[in-house]
Amino acid sequence: MTVRPGKIYTDHIIVQKSGVHGKGLYAVEDIPRNVRIIEYIGDKVTKTESDRRADRQIQKSKNNKSGAVYIFTLNSKYDIDGNVPENTARFINHSCSPNCEVVIISNRHWVVSKRKIKKDEELTYDYGFDFDNFSAHPCRCGSENCAGFIVASKYRTKLKKILSEKNK
Repeated sequence: MTVRPGKIYTDHIIVQKSGVHGKGLYAVEDIPRNVRIIEYIGDKVTKTESDRRADRQIQKSKNNKSGAVYIFTLNSKYDIDGNVPENTARFINHSCSPNCEVVIISNRHWVVSKRKIKKDEELTYDYGFDFDNFSAHPCRCGSENCAGFIVASKYRTKLKKILSEKNK
């Protein structure tokens, strides 16, 4: 993927209430395709520490019924825990038809527009969750191809088949 150099759109997005989940990130102006919008930042942690933090965040979320884990894989040794107040990118919600994607550039996670994003449109990307425990992650994106649960696109056909067989 080619990412356009130059303007980064961090100053051109805003956190607002979202119909998808709690809060979301929205464009305050049109954003062209293939541009870096915002960096996903956080603590660089080992895989062991990442697992420990994820377990702790999951337990905490069971008590307050909110989204919990903000961890991205960085490489084979490290992850980024984005559960820090200054990480505005953590407000970007999942969609089964996303307008953004996360790209690692020079060991940094960038949210990049997949297509032109219109002013006032909510920014979304595919969280890419594994198929394991899919039922713990219901999806409320409302897109036409929504599978009903947050799973990576490669699992959606399989999930839809399983769910349709259960409904017979």
